[in-house]
Amino acid sequence: MKRNIKKVVTTVVAAVLTAGLMAGCGGGGASGGSSDSGTNITIFNSKMEIQSQLEEKAAEYSEEKGVGVEVYYSSDTVAAHLATRYSSNEPYTLSMVDAKDIYSLAEEHAVDLTGEEWVANTTQAISIGDKVYGFPVCIEARGIIYNADAIEKVTGEAFDPKSIKTTEDFQAIIDKLIAGGMAAPTGVMKEDWSLAAHFLAEVYEQHDDPDAFIAGIQDGSIKLIDDEKFNALMDTFDVLKDNNYAKDAAISAEREITEQKLAEGEIAFMYGGNWDWAVINAYDYSENMGMMPVPNDSGDGTNEKLVGGGSKYFFIDSSDKTTPEQVQAAKDFLNWLANDEEGQAFLVNDCALVPAYSNNELPVADPLGKSVKEYADADALVANYNYLPDDHYSVCGASMQKYLAGEIDRAGLADEITKYWSTAQVGAH
Repeated sequence: MKRNIKKVVTTVVAAVLTAGLMAGCGGGGASGGSSDSGTNITIFNSKMEIQSQLEEKAAEYSEEKGVGVEVYYSSDTVAAHLATRYSSNEPYTLSMVDAKDIYSLAEEHAVDLTGEEWVANTTQAISIGDKVYGFPVCIEARGIIYNADAIEKVTGEAFDPKSIKTTEDFQAIIDKLIAGGMAAPTGVMKEDWSLAAHFLAEVYEQHDDPDAFIAGIQDGSIKLIDDEKFNALMDTFDVLKDNNYAKDAAISAEREITEQKLAEGEIAFMYGGNWDWAVINAYDYSENMGMMPVPNDSGDGTNEKLVGGGSKYFFIDSSDKTTPEQVQAAKDFLNWLANDEEGQAFLVNDCALVPAYSNNELPVADPLGKSVKEYADADALVANYNYLPDDHYSVCGASMQKYLAGEIDRAGLADEITKYWSTAQVGAH
């Protein structure tokens, strides 16, 4: 089981899922404790892995600062959930959203944060025009997660992830593991968000101009099946797919089982991100794990970079439902996260996140996060493409699942993705 899952399902959340709304509004009561100042703020959290940590810290923060803080979580899509809140005139004071939501919501619903102190200490803030609206909560990145202990135990050789750059390199280490007795060295998560929002998205992101690439698919000037990047990444995906421990029932594989096998060294590789540590650390994990870029034969240097950047962003509501006092309290909370030693420690130590701020020099605790920080510090991150339509991961994820299960070939996959883009449009930016 994932650690923290049970803690997430609080009475408040259960009520949300039943009623479709969360009780309270921007000026509602504070679960974190009484407010000495009479100011209460609400926080919407869309990152399930840190819900229990946020709830606990909200209580402490309320006690220390005299500002009531109430934290909510919903499993609904961010856009749909916030649309419900705004239509009910019950905005949160602070909302944690995805980057694309900042672009679609900020000009109408968010406070300008341009003058805040933390802005100078991050390269990941989101601006629209000349105004800063999005406060980056952390940095996350995607790539191949490896278990070095498992690899070295089987091969008897030291493992250097930086030596695995091409698909041929990747196949060679897989073959060596199989020869050494590891029957199936890889795991592939079957979830549509992993397959489409993460792996397939790299096809767009690893192009110099993702917008132009997608536009080319839409107008027919680019044939996806002939695209070098698409084929290079799908060649590597085939290595993962063909050596998957659950190859014969790939769509039935449970995420927790796959991550347990990786953690305990039964398999050696899995595509994922540093957020997977929230699952891996629930098991008897190996000490020497990390992340490496997706090996590929594009020859453009992307095989030496993870894909990632700012992940999850706070914005402050600008409606008349949020008072000036609440806006200031929300700004204070963000500055506390970015600049206060206790806030910095909360992000890094309690939430196990990679900080997005240069003034936060606390060492990242988990090995996946350490890898991400290493690549981020070296400016070796391919930027996220944050403008995919909301249904991209479900529709194209279903196509990727069919490919994973062997129900369609690569040409069929390219056809289905192309068909999707014949009507889909990227988000505003």
